[in-house]
Amino acid sequence: MADRKVHYEAAFEAFLRDRGVPYVAVDEAKKALFSNAALKSFDFVVYSKSGPNLLVDIKGRQRRNQAASGGFQTWCTEQDVTDLLQWQQVFGKDFEAVLVFVYWIDPPLTPEPGMFEHNDRWYLMLGVDLDEYRQHMRRRSARWETVALPAADFRSLARPIEDWL
Repeated sequence: MADRKVHYEAAFEAFLRDRGVPYVAVDEAKKALFSNAALKSFDFVVYSKSGPNLLVDIKGRQRRNQAASGGFQTWCTEQDVTDLLQWQQVFGKDFEAVLVFVYWIDPPLTPEPGMFEHNDRWYLMLGVDLDEYRQHMRRRSARWETVALPAADFRSLARPIEDWL
């Protein structure tokens, strides 16, 4: 396993390893080789047994000490969406781009699908198909060039990460 500095990515990688899911991490050293490339890299290529292979871009968010009714942060940059779409086109029809929102959560009373413990932290991992995200996204900030999903759309589109594998 790579020495990941970002705990959200480390948790996702540990989740894949724990379940024996084949994957390739796009490591930071290789990202640096393409620093002049116009496309932002994604984080993982995941080989799914039940559907298309996945191009995964991790979006880590903290969701601790919040009321259960508090909304999920579903934002990303417009460039994240545009570049991941281009990667999906480069890889072709056997690959599907997915935004995986990895939420650092309070320990659950009972773990549910998508929840995983890693290094004494609990995470909820939910994936949204990039094409569906694009269809439903709304501008969050023109200044920061960010977009997000409305809460109702996120609830209907997001699936526990196990569903993607």
